Amino acid sequence: MERAMLWFKCAAVHDPVRPVITRPAVIGWEAKNRNVDLRIESALKGDELLKRMKGWFTADVVKAVEIFQAYGRLKVLDGVDLVVETPGIEELTALSKKLADVFQEEAWIEVIPRKRLG
Repeated sequence: MERAMLWFKCAAVHDPVRPVITRPAVIGWEAKNRNVDLRIESALKGDELLKRMKGWFTADVVKAVEIFQAYGRLKVLDGVDLVVETPGIEELTALSKKLADVFQEEAWIEVIPRKRLG
């Protein structure tokens, strides 16, 4: 299995940026007749996180999700970093080429060396 970080061009400042989770989502309830003191804390899944970035990147994130899913799967690593996992380096190479063909310099991946994963 191979992993790579996702990078996009920011629509606001045009710098390279990558989606990360800085704090899990907190969901709760507000009741009409009583106080419901219950909260659920949950991190977004890979595709959910990327889709929430719609409008913040110059690339179409829905199209990007489709491309990532064609070659591997999106995963939030260690609860923070959004990565793409593929079965092998061949899929990462093909994914990188597809991103370049579709998005030019608006979206790309950066392979995470195996020694950093260990």
